[in-house]
Amino acid sequence: MNVLIVYAHPQPRSLNGALRDFAVQHLEAAGHTVQVSDLYAMQWKTTLDEHDAPQRDASLPFDTSLDSKRAYAEGTQSDDIAREQDKLRWADTVIFQFPLWWFSMPAIMKGWIDRVYACGFAYGVGEHSDTHWGTRYGEGSMSGKRAMLIVTAGGWVSHYSPRGINGPIDDVLFPIQHGMLFYPGFDVLPPYVVYRTGKVNAVRWSEIEHELGARLDSLTTTAPIPYRRQNFGAYEIPALTLKEDIAAGQTGYAAHIA
Repeated sequence: MNVLIVYAHPQPRSLNGALRDFAVQHLEAAGHTVQVSDLYAMQWKTTLDEHDAPQRDASLPFDTSLDSKRAYAEGTQSDDIAREQDKLRWADTVIFQFPLWWFSMPAIMKGWIDRVYACGFAYGVGEHSDTHWGTRYGEGSMSGKRAMLIVTAGGWVSHYSPRGINGPIDDVLFPIQHGMLFYPGFDVLPPYVVYRTGKVNAVRWSEIEHELGARLDSLTTTAPIPYRRQNFGAYEIPALTLKEDIAAGQTGYAAHIA
């Protein structure tokens, strides 16, 4: 299996660095082929702007969607974007690893999503009609591939529990897992989260190796989160709201999980 790890942490000598190294070694020992996009080491350009479409008409205002779509279709994107898209095509499974900073991923990883997910590549594809509203949310260019988050958080597991002050971890990660991964078609596996990172000692690290190793060993067999697919009868089109008989009485993120 081909595994791409998109990794965002500024310090190699960190818990995240150790997790990344463990994942690479464990996967390679199991016979998988691994590539790592280490965004800080790559000095990844975070901002999506006119420099990402160098052949665009500079006399016109930069249009994030149309200019990226044109550059993707014509093969004139900046080279760093094209290389990362090639890695996504190559990968069977993509692991996004990052510390949870202010309830989301670090800006450098969000910038990777902004730039690599070009219009025509990860979004803006498929027909729009009375029965099909674009190829997304369960369909799309990443269909047939799997994705998983490896996340570290300073808070306690109770802080991210159903009644915890930070909100349930599934809700905190919903915009990433549903919006950034399921949207372009990935089958999204449940995340692996390390809590209370400042208290990880040798005993806890041994537990993490066991837990994460088991998750990596089951990448091909773990059941994905059963998000409802957009164009398969659960949603009114084009309103894209759940039909009245689907998750009746439910609202919020949980209603979109079957």
